[in-house]
Amino acid sequence: MAGFFHVSDAASLALHALALLAKDKDQTISAKVLAQTMGVSLTHLAKVMQRLEHAGYVQSKRGPAGGFVLKKKAAVISLREIYETIAGSIKTTRCPLGIPQCKAECPLRRTLYRAEADIVRELARTTLADFAGTLKIKS
Repeated sequence: MAGFFHVSDAASLALHALALLAKDKDQTISAKVLAQTMGVSLTHLAKVMQRLEHAGYVQSKRGPAGGFVLKKKAAVISLREIYETIAGSIKTTRCPLGIPQCKAECPLRRTLYRAEADIVRELARTTLADFAGTLKIKS
C-alpha cells in the first residue's frame, strides 16, 4: 500500500544491528560480523552504521579488534527514534492506498490511519532493550 507505514531496508538494518549490539552490551562487534549475522550486505550496513554513529547511537573503534559498541543505554532508546533517524519523521500525508484524490469519507482511510497511529505508538513505547530481548540469533 503506497503511503502506508513502511520499514525500509536501511531502517530494518539499523533496528536489527542496534539490537544485536544491545544484546551483547559492552562488547565491540565488527560491521563484518553484524552483516554476517544478519545475512546482509556489508556495504549497505556500513552506510547505516555511519549514520547511527553520526546520530550518537554507536561508537566505532578502529583496529584489529575494532567495530561498534552501543553508546546509549538500550533502555532509553525507542524504536521510533531509531526508525526516524534513518527514515525520517513518521507522518502520513498521502492516501494509504495510493489514490491521488483520496477523500476524507473513504471507508478505509480512518481505519488505516488508526492502524498506522497504533504502529507509531508501539514503536515509541518499545525500547531497544525490549526489542533486543526478543531477538533470536542463529548460530
